[in-house]
Amino acid sequence: MNDAAPAPTPAPAPRSARVRAPELIGKGGWLNTGGKELSLAELRGRIVILDFWTFCCINCLHVLDELRELEEKHRDTVVIVGVHSPKFVHEAEHQAVVDAVERYGVEHPVLDDPELATWKQYAVRAWPTLVVIDPEGYVVAQHAGEGHAHAIERLVEELEAEHGAKGTLRRGDGPYVAPEPVATDLRFPGKAIALPSGNLLVSDTTRHQLVELGPDGEGVVRRIGGDGQFKEPQGLALLPDGKVVVADTVHHALRTFDPATGEIELLAGTGRQWWQGQPTSGPALDVDLSSPWDVAWWRGKVWIAMAGVHQLWTYDPETETVEVAAGTTNEGLVDGPGDEAWFAQPSGLAATEERLWVADSETSALRYVDPEGAVHTAVGTGLFDFGHRDGDAAQALLQHPLGVTALPDGSVAVSDTYNHALRRYDPATGQVTTLATDLREPSDAVLVGDDIVVVESARHRLTRLRLPEEAVRVESVAHRTQRAATEVAPGRLQLDVVFQAPAGQKLDTRYGPSTRLLVSSTPPELLLTGEGTGTDLARELALNPEVTEGVLHVSAMAASCDDTASHSGSAAGANEYPACHMHQQDWGVPVRLVEGGTSRLPLVLAGMDPAEAS
Repeated sequence: MNDAAPAPTPAPAPRSARVRAPELIGKGGWLNTGGKELSLAELRGRIVILDFWTFCCINCLHVLDELRELEEKHRDTVVIVGVHSPKFVHEAEHQAVVDAVERYGVEHPVLDDPELATWKQYAVRAWPTLVVIDPEGYVVAQHAGEGHAHAIERLVEELEAEHGAKGTLRRGDGPYVAPEPVATDLRFPGKAIALPSGNLLVSDTTRHQLVELGPDGEGVVRRIGGDGQFKEPQGLALLPDGKVVVADTVHHALRTFDPATGEIELLAGTGRQWWQGQPTSGPALDVDLSSPWDVAWWRGKVWIAMAGVHQLWTYDPETETVEVAAGTTNEGLVDGPGDEAWFAQPSGLAATEERLWVADSETSALRYVDPEGAVHTAVGTGLFDFGHRDGDAAQALLQHPLGVTALPDGSVAVSDTYNHALRRYDPATGQVTTLATDLREPSDAVLVGDDIVVVESARHRLTRLRLPEEAVRVESVAHRTQRAATEVAPGRLQLDVVFQAPAGQKLDTRYGPSTRLLVSSTPPELLLTGEGTGTDLARELALNPEVTEGVLHVSAMAASCDDTASHSGSAAGANEYPACHMHQQDWGVPVRLVEGGTSRLPLVLAGMDPAEAS
């Protein structure tokens, strides 16, 4: 028995920034609170984590999953508040936010902020961004991108100790009120295929199942995998041997389902999410994947729309290996050879003999891969241009399409999700038309005889349409993101990516530089100097005064490891293999060049911008 007095707990390092958190405002109101409006004053005494997200964004969905364990573990001290901050026009619709909160199992209060009022108050520049507010109402940390849950957990523990000792921590139940469940045969279905039997197989995403329906698309024949084998499954593809490959999205895996025997087997993935620096090829069961969203059989391989890392991968059944086929992991719209092309959340695939069609959702684009592996764009111009415009493909607009279906005449039908429409692109004429409107978030479509069956995801059903001989004409609508452009001065612009290693961690320099910064622009002429890759997170850019507006594309990474020497009190106690963490974020920053604009652009990866602290 040890009668010695316990050693005092070391006080957390002081934080210099004392920025009062602005109030939470949003015209859409509150969800998951039982109709009650919340304020920061009511949450005083709790640790508040604001999650700025938008439901189109795969990185935001990853963060929702990252936060679940922390949310449960610290439920009596931490209140997570989702601040829904739309990119697309459709995402500003209140019912669409209601649907998304149910679709992705969000179990905390959500503020619907369609005009980005709170986003602007907190000077947020990226989806997702996490802001931590202490029990006294001060902002103490900001993190952009994924992979910060470990750092926030450490900070939460420090705040619990600090404010518990001060008497400013208030424990108790949070303000979350669960919505009433709704009974339907399908709940936010994702993708569908026709089986050789004539039945239809649907990924019933929110219920984590596959559902086999009769030829009418309504009668349930059987449910598959309701025992945790799938987690938010999406894409389906029929293989030559009669099995179905399934994109098991949140499990970061591919599985096969055999309709004849009912057996489900793991095909690829480890169950862990892929991060920068990990293998991009190798035995399929040894390589991590990242949110596979759709699959297609093309040229002897399974092609995978790897939405989580903006790439296309393949699975080779002969060698049982996976590898990257196209995309660099940078987010944007760049054509060319596969290893140079950029995608932005590819979410739908359809194969023809000569082309693999891709619905590239975040660029609102229809793209394709040719037999040589080069990437081309048929419709779409970039991350911030979208709408509903028919006509010549060079000026046509889509809005966040999630699906594409090859048609018998060589054209393709596009599930134009956020326009609630089914569109058609004809490569022979280069024209885009509208096949049907008044759908609700269509996410896929499958040909059945002379009909096309559309997955109406937000109506929780399949809808059968007769393929029209002539397309519907709709009034042209063009949009740009509501996100305001940053006014910058022409000429010199100082770009500072702010990164402060979380408490108890240090930059990992064991194998060379621990940071990387990649900068480019749209149009390319916007940047006179400063483009390219380097290891310094600060860079001086020169902006072309003859280009009045554009987008700066910034990708930053930083690697940090647990500083075990500081924990043990001496270097002798350090672990030779400390736990290491990757912090990564891509920004697309719309800028407008004006005299008198700012000459410094800070982007917070983790920590607080010293210039903002007071």
